[in-house]
Order: sequence, then structure tokens, then C-alpha cells
Amino acid sequence: MPKIILGLIAGAILGLLDGLSAWFTPEVRDQMLSIVLGSTGKGLLTGLAAGWAARRWNSMAVAVLVGFAVGLALSYAVAAMGDASGNHYYLQIVLPGAVLGLIVGFASQRFGRPPVRAGA
Repeated sequence: MPKIILGLIAGAILGLLDGLSAWFTPEVRDQMLSIVLGSTGKGLLTGLAAGWAARRWNSMAVAVLVGFAVGLALSYAVAAMGDASGNHYYLQIVLPGAVLGLIVGFASQRFGRPPVRAGA
């Protein structure tokens, strides 16, 4: 499977699981739909970026670093917005987002198929 597609799929699945884990925070259960959709979207964007970096540079370090940085940045932006009560939940949002980026970057580089070169 191409690295970008693998990154998208892995990011979406991990983002969905990340969003569903919000069920364990009772204060935000009434916002589950938006949390799940937002986390899945963050996972898709992170997977796209990590998969692209894995394809572009073919380097494990670059893919993991890009996945980590994008996951961290997107999660921080979401955590900074806060919820309806004014709570921000930085640790609960930023930590899983950064770990998601690490995993997706690793998976994209390790298990993704490199692009086929013309004339090879």
C-alpha cells in the first residue's frame, strides 16, 4: 500500500479511537460527536502529512518527526480552543495527538510501499 494511503488510513483509525476515548471523561460526553469527528480529522491530516514526508524523503526520522510535529500542532490548536465550559484539557488532547503522529509516521515509513520510479 502506498505510504500516503497507509498514513491516511492509520491516521483515521487512530484518530477515531482517540476521539472515542473521550467517553472516559464524563464532563465532555455530551460533545462526543464533535470530538470523534475532530479527532478523526486531525488523524487524517496528520496521516497525510506523515505519509507524504515518508514518501518524499524515505527517512524514518523525518516521517516520525513530521507526524509528531503535525499531530502536536493540530492537537494543541484544538486544546487551546477549549470546551463550552472554558476547560482546555491540554494533556488529554495534546499527548494522544502527538503519540498518534509518532505511530502514523513510523507505520507510513516502515510498512508503506515506496513509489515506483519510471524506467526502473
